[in-house]
Amino acid sequence: MLQGLVDSALVLFAPAALAVNLQSRGPEQGGPGRDMIDAVLHGIATGIELTGVGIIVIGAASATLLFLHGGLVGTGWSRAFHHYRANLGRGILLGLELLVAADIIGTVAITPSLENLTVLGLIVLIRTFLSFSLQVEIEGHLPWRRGEAKASANQRSGETERL
Repeated sequence: MLQGLVDSALVLFAPAALAVNLQSRGPEQGGPGRDMIDAVLHGIATGIELTGVGIIVIGAASATLLFLHGGLVGTGWSRAFHHYRANLGRGILLGLELLVAADIIGTVAITPSLENLTVLGLIVLIRTFLSFSLQVEIEGHLPWRRGEAKASANQRSGETERL
């Protein structure tokens, strides 16, 4: 099984390493293999982008169905809405992570230039801010306050048990 994972990693990452190596040689030294590698990397980036968009769409649809079920049959509309926002945020977060990965592959491995790198930096900055905001919405506190929130939740559950 481990050998299969290693082989899969080599198949996925060898074209990227080769493309970076060819690009560092300059266009006149790239050779005819560079076009094939660029096409493969472009296909990989496109596949990851489609997966990211698909996850966002499926996540939104699933969250909506769970919201309707929770509101109609389950815990009530208020609690269902809280879960809806959290589930929707999780789907968007996962999709954004994949979209950032696709942007990195497309910018760094396929067409590295200062302009493309600047655009990538702005995209990553915006998506990181969105991810951070969504994470705060889902958890209800800042990431560096996780310990305090967990201690507070444990204290409240201890008080409930004593009553």
